[in-house]
Amino acid sequence: MDEAAGGIRLLSQEEGGDQEPLLLPQDADVYTGDGSVDFKGRPASKHATGNWRACFFILGDEFCERLAYYGIAKNLVTYLKVKLHLSNLEAARHVTTWQGTCYLTPLFGAILADSHWGKYWTIAVFSSVYFIGLGVLTLSASVPALQPPTCLGTVCPEASLLQYGIFFAGLYMIALGTGGIKPCVSSFGADQFDDTDPEERVKKNSFFNWFYFCINMGAFISGIIIVWIQDNSGWGIGFAIPATSMALAIACFFAASNMYRFQKPGGSPLTRVCQVVVAAFRKRHTQLPHDMSLLYEVDGQTSVIEGSRKLEHTNELEFLDRAAIVSSVDVKSESTDPWRLCTITQVEELKILIRMFPIWATTIIFSAVYAQNSSMFVEQGMVLDKRIGSFNIPPASLSTFDVISVMIWVPVYDRIVVPIARKFTGREKGFSELHRIGIGLFLSILAMVSAAFVELKRLEIAKSSGLIHEKADVPMSILWQIPQYFLVGAAEVFTAIGQLEFFYEQGPDAMRSLCSAFALVTVALGSYISSIILTVVSYITTQGGDPGWIPDNLNEGHLDRFFWLIAGISFLNLMVFIGCASRYKYKKTQ
Repeated sequence: MDEAAGGIRLLSQEEGGDQEPLLLPQDADVYTGDGSVDFKGRPASKHATGNWRACFFILGDEFCERLAYYGIAKNLVTYLKVKLHLSNLEAARHVTTWQGTCYLTPLFGAILADSHWGKYWTIAVFSSVYFIGLGVLTLSASVPALQPPTCLGTVCPEASLLQYGIFFAGLYMIALGTGGIKPCVSSFGADQFDDTDPEERVKKNSFFNWFYFCINMGAFISGIIIVWIQDNSGWGIGFAIPATSMALAIACFFAASNMYRFQKPGGSPLTRVCQVVVAAFRKRHTQLPHDMSLLYEVDGQTSVIEGSRKLEHTNELEFLDRAAIVSSVDVKSESTDPWRLCTITQVEELKILIRMFPIWATTIIFSAVYAQNSSMFVEQGMVLDKRIGSFNIPPASLSTFDVISVMIWVPVYDRIVVPIARKFTGREKGFSELHRIGIGLFLSILAMVSAAFVELKRLEIAKSSGLIHEKADVPMSILWQIPQYFLVGAAEVFTAIGQLEFFYEQGPDAMRSLCSAFALVTVALGSYISSIILTVVSYITTQGGDPGWIPDNLNEGHLDRFFWLIAGISFLNLMVFIGCASRYKYKKTQ
């Protein structure tokens, strides 16, 4: 293609190690080449919008929002046990179920963003819902009438239906609010970098690392300060601080509105997927042409889908190609019926989603491992010696070492590991997204093995100290939990950030919020799987009157066996992931 034809020249972009062409307008020094616009709908200026100048506000928004979220999540199991008087198993199950919901609702927010509202307005609306939920939670923890009476010895009155109702209403408003924010913030931040500009593309690779760094900075402060305030100064103020932080997040996000770059929503992704399926089924008896260039695609350089580049045809899943066959009925028709005839790009969108599915499915177990940070790891810490000199460490604060690990690994990975790996692999990113995810899955197995060994040692000390039948702390320092938290943090830097990159880069252009939501849904399903495993383990191991692996008195249980079980499942999952990743084919755009 020459420059005279449409004023276009070609660049190359690495997608998982493959070089692919991108289209760059001749006026690329003035405007972005990816079709983004500014707040008023005009072509986005490269020098006045986007880049790190806009991302600093997005990162600030994410930091404040995550501080608010983890200010609730990190110590939620303690609140449920101490203030609402739930058992170990009930508290852990409620926490994992709520966390799962927080990462399932992003599907709803992503569909709204990609279809109609766009990422900016979706974030704005759901941030308000989030803030209201935090206000309700603060009210529930501050008004004595909204809490059950304190325990009298071993007798702990149950909360009333009203008390449960108000608390969980606020909690699940937060889940809905975060569902609108999470799938949009990371992809909205990545949208601030122009894919057609080689320098900005490299910066975008770093953005995902620093985005995750800000997430963990928020988690770090929550684990150190907010958890301590909740345990020592009261839950009312302990929940009010996250509410204030969320207000700051909203202010920070709106402050840079004129600096942002916006990608126009491309219409309902679910509708486009259904159109391909219906059109392919209608033409199931139609013979595919030998020359695939005869399949339907619009003329010109841009796709018929708003905000999307054209995708090259692939030879996989040929049944779906029938949706792009131009039949005699289509030729006679004065207008194109998208339920009978779809473009190659539209067909390839669905193919990409299907190709991504095995990778998506094999990252769910990682989230089940991560869910232990705020459930079984905390409960394990609650029966260890929490004293460091005259200071008592809240068990939930140990998850700070997960955050510290992330904060160490992100700059090390971005500034040291990637440049070294780049010399050996020749890849712009050092490792492909799939290599990065696989390394993290392996590290997550080591985290569970470490937790199992700590529990074995704890039970050995409990037995030698005569504490097996006593509900008491074991004289073993809680600091023995540090390695398992540290390994989970290292695994996050590889798998969780690798997921963000993979689903953003490999997702169709007009489905990037939806694909980012898919990455978050793995967290939801991982939490649900953790809850299911807990339930099944409890049912099987308590048969015949046995206390089971996870009784209220953990000294009588075998929490180590639960950790070994998760490690074994994770190992089998890693083997399946390696098989799927070795067969994955990266997308190619025109």
